Amino acid sequence: MSFHSKAISLSSISMSKLKIKLLVILFTALSFTDRSATASPSHHRYNIGDLVPLYVNKVGPLNNPSETYYYYDLPFCRPDPVIQKKESFGEVLNGDRLTNALYELKFRENITGKTLCQKRLRVPEVAKFRDVVSEDFYFQMYFDDLPLWGFIGKVEEESEILGEEGPKYYLFKHVRFDALYNGDRVIEIRAFSDPSHVVEIKEDAEIDITFTYSIIWNESSAKFENRMDKYTRTSSVPIIHQTHWLSFINSIVIIVLLMGLLALLLMRRLKNDIRKCADGDEEEDKEVGWKYVHGDVFRHPPNLSLFCAVLGVGTQLLTLVFVLFLLAFLGVLYPYNRGALFTSLVLIYSLSSVVGGYIAASFHNQFAATGWERSVRLVGILYLGPFVVTASILNTVAISYGAIAALPFGTIILILLMCACVAIPLLAFGGVIGYRFRSEFQAPCATKRIPREIPPLAWYRKTSCQMFIAGLLSLSAIVLELHHLYASMWGYKICTLSSILFITFIIVILLTSMLSVGLTYIQLSVEDHEWWWRSVLCGGSPAIFMFGYSIYFYARSNMNSFMQLSFFIGYNACMCYAFFLILGTISFRTSLMFVRHMYQAVKSE
Repeated sequence: MSFHSKAISLSSISMSKLKIKLLVILFTALSFTDRSATASPSHHRYNIGDLVPLYVNKVGPLNNPSETYYYYDLPFCRPDPVIQKKESFGEVLNGDRLTNALYELKFRENITGKTLCQKRLRVPEVAKFRDVVSEDFYFQMYFDDLPLWGFIGKVEEESEILGEEGPKYYLFKHVRFDALYNGDRVIEIRAFSDPSHVVEIKEDAEIDITFTYSIIWNESSAKFENRMDKYTRTSSVPIIHQTHWLSFINSIVIIVLLMGLLALLLMRRLKNDIRKCADGDEEEDKEVGWKYVHGDVFRHPPNLSLFCAVLGVGTQLLTLVFVLFLLAFLGVLYPYNRGALFTSLVLIYSLSSVVGGYIAASFHNQFAATGWERSVRLVGILYLGPFVVTASILNTVAISYGAIAALPFGTIILILLMCACVAIPLLAFGGVIGYRFRSEFQAPCATKRIPREIPPLAWYRKTSCQMFIAGLLSLSAIVLELHHLYASMWGYKICTLSSILFITFIIVILLTSMLSVGLTYIQLSVEDHEWWWRSVLCGGSPAIFMFGYSIYFYARSNMNSFMQLSFFIGYNACMCYAFFLILGTISFRTSLMFVRHMYQAVKSE
């Protein structure tokens, strides 16, 4: 049975059963999401002396945020048995591996110098601590669902006065917790590795060490509902470069002026062209080059199935981005809401497959009644295929490093089931809807049988040059926010101003649309009617510059390991590829509206 006949039978015979199955799968997937966006008022309440849960999470080098390991990969004091906290789907994707600890922190009870454990570190364990201290390893824990960080040790360079050779390595053996409370709830927690309680770890020498900890409680007037606001203002590592509002406003002003100037010049020239066509002056009419390609300008592009798939995937990813912004505005997504972002990404991408299938099939059927099935299949693999290949390679690298970024086998199976049971059926369902509600392409001008020959073009009118212009102008408008975005993704700056990111995204969309209209008009003016693919390429070109800037960002950073490099390049490439499809789709849609309006105006004249 062909894909076409399967789709028709699906829509006519078992549509109700499919809806029931999809609802069951949807509720199952939602069960993996976080219980709530913010701390529930009915939880996290303690009486004096109650044990407040503390979980250790991970350790990793400060300069390589993607390279993290299990907390007990290092010879810390460990409970018996070690019990891993049951995690949600998004937490696993986020690389969280919460585990029980020996710390006993009781609500509003101060503790000073309590012994955690006494250990004798063997030579291999000492060597492991020396390695991680030299790489500035930090640890992360969660106390009542609040994240906290601390350093494992410190390095002191050689002292010329004492005549000692080589640096000294010190291990922190005491952790001090400073906690704030309001009533019966925990408001804030911080961890300090006390530099006055250290032990030197020398090479090839066993040491006996006693790990201790303290906790000091203080009252706070902050409300429990606002306790996560702290993470919107700061992070574990101070960042020198903060958001400069003046520079941001300046960028907006420049973009508005540029768009206004472009619109003024373009509309003025276009009105003159239309007037010349209406006057019928043959000598002046020769200057209007876009009039001569009216019989070819609406000819569908080569590789129609691939073109429709690009539009489908681009629209699907655009839907994903807007839904994520909506969740951020509603407070569902906020810093250190463990796993919420990754859960939302997987779930929304799967559910939005229906949008991609519908757009691809409906646009394809405007030009051809058959072959839409191939467009729908390409939607399923155009972005997801390269992403899966990249993620598989990076997962292999993480396994070779023993890092917790490696996905467990059960999580991989769950993702495959999400694709097989949710994404693929919804993709096919969207394709069927697009086929059943198909319409013809409404073109103001009839298309000729034989395409008109395109005259030779100057080098500055070719696709590569136009892509360079469009990409460079768009990047210049967002480079400041792009830097902060990379600093939050690959550093310790917390990206909290979702409104600023949203405004920046809208600015990019507007600028891409205006540049697309201008470049399309210039192209048609020289009688080049093959604008369909070029509008996609020029619109998506800012993503290429985004990837280039990411390479510059990495070169200026302190990231250094092969795993960090592979994760940085791999996932940045996937992100920029997604933006290429999104902006390319927006660019084509805008150019299509402009071309239709232009030739309809000529026809009405």
